Amino acid sequence: MDCARKHGRYGASRRDHAYRHGLRASEVCDLQWQQIELSEGRLHVHRVKNGISSVHPIRGDEMRALRKLRRDYPRDAHVFVSERGGPIGPIGFHRLIQRIGEAAKMPFPIHPHMLRQACGFKLANDGHDTRALQHYLGHKNIQHTVRYTELAPDRFENFWR
Repeated sequence: MDCARKHGRYGASRRDHAYRHGLRASEVCDLQWQQIELSEGRLHVHRVKNGISSVHPIRGDEMRALRKLRRDYPRDAHVFVSERGGPIGPIGFHRLIQRIGEAAKMPFPIHPHMLRQACGFKLANDGHDTRALQHYLGHKNIQHTVRYTELAPDRFENFWR
């Protein structure tokens, strides 16, 4: 996380959105200010790949980072733009995440989809039900969500309590 804060003008914001909301790289890159209700603390997630769109809550630290970003770049339609002023592309986002992984001395290559997968595994390990997780991640087919619950180490722990 420290490495992510030090790289690029957005610090950890892109990474945080990808992780907290289970966004795909293209969804992070396409994110526009009109999808964010800062006054209500809501993010309208538009899913790609025929996924189910939804509305997610935005936490306090994320709200503060978004407000600062909006103040710093008030004219941009997209939340995350490149140095040239257009929306950052998935390839640029991929390279950014790769560079952060290298700077953090990760022992394996890092790619943006790992943030989405980490979100799924975290929510499953926290005990969120599979149907809620399906809708949060925007999966039309629950079979795509089940993989996150299969590996939860303590998934049977409270079955008979």
